[in-house]
Amino acid sequence: MITGASSGIGKGLALEIAARGGRLGLLARREDALNEIVEQIKTQNGRAIAVSADVRDAQAVRAAADKIRAELGPIDVMIANAGIGTSNHASQLNPERVAEVININVLGAVNSVAAVTPEMVERKSGQLVAISSLAGYRGLPKSAAYCASKAALSSFFESLRIDLRGTGVTVSVIYPGFIKTPLTAGRQAKMPYLMELDEGVEKILNAIEKGKRSYAFPWQLATIVRTSLVMPAAIYDWIAERNSFRE
Repeated sequence: MITGASSGIGKGLALEIAARGGRLGLLARREDALNEIVEQIKTQNGRAIAVSADVRDAQAVRAAADKIRAELGPIDVMIANAGIGTSNHASQLNPERVAEVININVLGAVNSVAAVTPEMVERKSGQLVAISSLAGYRGLPKSAAYCASKAALSSFFESLRIDLRGTGVTVSVIYPGFIKTPLTAGRQAKMPYLMELDEGVEKILNAIEKGKRSYAFPWQLATIVRTSLVMPAAIYDWIAERNSFRE
């Protein structure tokens, strides 16, 4: 089951998993886009179903998961990928827009977890995957809502990983850097180590298949970001202020 499957990383994951023989339940709000992906998968002799739902609606996500289980069997892997971004300076903060980012990126993942975890625990088998971001490590300019949402998402899934030890259900948190998707399209700022979608999808799936608890990439950018965690705030602020990737 993949949320946010209608475009970007979600679509890329869906097509590659189908090519590897996986059966897919694809969830997003845009039913027409999902149906196009399902048809593309069918032409490659794959099997997938489209389920239109808003991840902010817990009952709708639960119903979507029930439909997937009914048509395809148990959900072995749930990839919480649905997410949006926003670009606002602190002086122009829009609380409604921030709430939308948090509701989709964080509470949408919570709803997705709740829709599959009880059955996974009962079966003593399953994998929960969060598509977080390197932006979740520290705050970035004009990205307060997005950074906060990814930090919350990562911590939430790390807590799940601890809670679910010994149940047969594993948890993986993936921290991608910049990948060419609609979320990064149209920016004039140079994004370091910008990666093609196919390469990013390959790295994500390899980490999922290996059951990695945590995986951050590309390694060059991940190393820089991890190093920033031990920087004094004054030094980090000076560097971050001069490197906005939202323009």
